Formats: sequence, structure tokens, C-alpha cells
Amino acid sequence: MIVRSKTTATGELMGKGTPADRASESHGSRMAPILGPAFVAAIAYVDPGNVATNLTAGATYGYLLVWVVVVASLVAILVQFQAAKLGMATGKSLPQLCRERLPRWGTRMLWVQAEVVVLATDLAEFVGAAIGMRLLFGMPVAISAALTAVISLLMLELRRQGRTRRFELMSAAALLLVGAGMLYDIVVVGHQSAAGLAGGLLPGLDGAGSLVLAMGIVGATVMPHAVYLHSALVQGRGMSTDAVRRSPGLVRRALRLDCVLALGVATVINVSMIAFGAGFGAATGGAWTGDLVAAHGELAGRIGGLAALAFAVALLSSGVSSAGVGTLAGDVVMQGFLGWRISPYLRRVLTMAPAVLALTLGVPLTGLLVASQVVISLGVPVALFLLVWFCRDRSLMGPLVNAPLTTRVAGVAGAVVATLGVSLPFTLLF
Repeated sequence: MIVRSKTTATGELMGKGTPADRASESHGSRMAPILGPAFVAAIAYVDPGNVATNLTAGATYGYLLVWVVVVASLVAILVQFQAAKLGMATGKSLPQLCRERLPRWGTRMLWVQAEVVVLATDLAEFVGAAIGMRLLFGMPVAISAALTAVISLLMLELRRQGRTRRFELMSAAALLLVGAGMLYDIVVVGHQSAAGLAGGLLPGLDGAGSLVLAMGIVGATVMPHAVYLHSALVQGRGMSTDAVRRSPGLVRRALRLDCVLALGVATVINVSMIAFGAGFGAATGGAWTGDLVAAHGELAGRIGGLAALAFAVALLSSGVSSAGVGTLAGDVVMQGFLGWRISPYLRRVLTMAPAVLALTLGVPLTGLLVASQVVISLGVPVALFLLVWFCRDRSLMGPLVNAPLTTRVAGVAGAVVATLGVSLPFTLLF
């Protein structure tokens, strides 16, 4: 009896643990392969479009639109969780399911709108990266755009060669780098108001301009291409669809943890962007209104070179990393909806052309970024409707099917975004 007790104790000290400990360790090891894709999707939530819309919102309206970021981020967590469940339960991406289950003409229409969304996304990413490179290195437009394309393709090759974990770690590192740059500038700029930030959590708007920015924030936060991509990223995580359906509780917990962690970090970064915009706008007495290039110069002149460097590095990291994610999303969209796959190099040339043209013609860059996010917001209701429609189907989802309450909440969120999207053109015209 005594010997057995000592052996058991020795085993525990050597790391073998009790049966409960071993079960817990096994549970954690089974969850680990599922974690990671949400951090890749989260890059889409801190791309240069987010930087432009959030800084403009903060500089122009202070903390007024913080509530839009928070609500949109909560919707994003719900949406990405469903996209991940869909991919795990079916072993297919959302575009693939559309091609299999919808009429051909409908699939073609969905592909066209998805490509418009991806194009607008690529525009924001290339413009942001080009601005970052120009601020840091003084690069000409054409060289910065080409370099961004090369870096994004190198990131894509990591995943294509099976180095998925490295791709996900790079995405997580880029996410943290953007956040570190923004948080540093918040500290050194100052002029923050805790009361103003708390007040910004209360819903409210201030005219048509704030509505346009609110829609831009929604478009930059709830990203349609991230929905399509996330449903593809979760595939091949070491679990067959049969294994997924045998362990629905474990899969739900892992996916929920992944989405909450990754998008929680993205939410904090987006709120910090508005806070930085509000603080720096106040520090300049309203002279700075959100322009990204002007922000670098104002930071260098008023605060110092290190603050300007942190801003430029954050913007460059945002643009380059999101460009890689955009390349992958474009591949998922075309292959899924049409069954076609073209060279990612050719796709990159086609999608960066509008950005290079806009940069060459001298189009106002910050305004272009905000406009791209408004275009993206018009594709949000489509992606949400498709996602909710499939996730409510028990024959398709099995034990990972949406609960009725989840379906209703997601449906209401999609309806609200759709209403805002339809009203936006009239707001701009009248």
C-alpha cells in the first residue's frame, strides 16, 4: 500500500499526473490544432481601412463613434465564429457551399459582388502599405506597391507549402505590432478623456458625415472577405468532419476561444485608434483631421521622431500583413464560387493595378481608404445572410448547427447593416 502510494506520488512529481490531469492535457492537445485561424482573419480587422476610418472618426467626432466599433466587433466575433463552425462541420468553405447548393446564375452574381469587395479590400491594403513605405523610406509609389505584392506573396507561400503555423504566427505578430504602435502614440500624445471614451459607448450620431464614417467603420470591422476566408482556413486542422461531429463541444470551445482572443485584441486596437485620433486631434487644436500622411508629419513636428516612426511602422505592418491575407481570400473566393484557380501572381498584378493607378494620379489617400470601406460595407449583408442560412441547416451542420437564438441575433445584425447600406447612397446624394 505504501509502495503504491509512493509510486503514484513519484509519477505525479515526474509529470505523469492523475487521470484527471491527463484527460485535461489530452483535451488541451486536441484543442491546440484548431486554434490560430482567427488570428489570420483578425488581420482584416486592423487593415489600413480601419486605420483611416477610425483615425478620421476620432479626429472629427472625438469619441462619438466608439460604440460603432464595439458593436461591430461583437457582431464580428459572432460572424467569424459561425464561419469557423461552417468550415469545420462541412469541410468546405462558404463559397464552395454556395456553388454546390445555389443556381449557377446566383453563384455568378455572388462571385461578382465578392470580387468587388476583395478589390476594394486590396485597394485599402495597398494604399496603406504604400503610405507606410513612403513615410519610412521615401519610396516611389510603383516600387512600394510592387514590394507590398512580393511580401504578401511570400506570406502566402508559407501557407501553400504547409507552413500554416508560421503563417498564423506572423499574422499574430503583425496584429500585436499594429497595436503596440497605436498604444505607444496614445501614451506620448496624451489629451485623452476617460469620460469621453465612456460616453462614446452610448449610441449616437451627428449628421450625415458621422453616418458615412459609421458605415465605413462597419465595413472595415465586419469584413466579408474574412468570412469567406475563415471558413476555408479551419479546414485540415487534424480533424475529419466525422471527428468534428463526434466532439462538437470541444470544437465549439476551441473556435470560441480562438475568435474571442484574436478579435478581442483587434477590438482593443480599433478602439485605441479612435482614442488616438481624438487625442491627437485635440493636441493639434483641430488642425489635424485624420489624414494619414499629415499624421506622420504632425507627430514628428509636435511629439518627436519616435512617435512618427511608431505610427509609420504600425501602418506598414497593417498594410503588408493584410495584403497577404487579401491575396489568400481572393483565391478562396474565385476557387469556391467558380471552381477556377488562377496564379496568385497574376491575381496580385490585377488587384494592385487600381491602387497603383490611384496613387499615381494623386487621389486623396485617406478619403480613398474611407470610400473603400463604405464599398466593403455593402457586401457585409450578403456574406451574413449566406452564413446564417447555411449555419441554421441541421442536415448540413449536424451538432454544430446554430441555436435558434444565434440565428435570430445574426439575422437582426445582418438586417441592420443592410438597412444602413441601402440608406448610405441616399445620404451621400441628399
